[in-house]
Amino acid sequence: MAKSTFRPLHDRVVVKRIDADEKSKGGIIIPDSAKEKPSQGEIVAVGPGGRDEAGKLIPIDLKVGDRVLFGKWSGTEVKLDNQELLIMKESDIMGVLA
Repeated sequence: MAKSTFRPLHDRVVVKRIDADEKSKGGIIIPDSAKEKPSQGEIVAVGPGGRDEAGKLIPIDLKVGDRVLFGKWSGTEVKLDNQELLIMKESDIMGVLA
């Protein structure tokens, strides 16, 4: 089966969540059930952008590979090619990590 490609529409982006550390600072292993989902991710796909009232395309200010911060409950979780991803609007992204 060929690998599928997903292209988000409008002002949406696809984000791959960056995993949290498996251990606490003291070296205690944290079980999956107690881990808080991180609010960092990497952009893996970007839509063309939104449109203003006149219909002019406003491109997205993010690019594939950007590491970003987003809200804890942002986006919609999807599974594509056995990979868990988030689809969210550009406005759900709080910023880009330099």
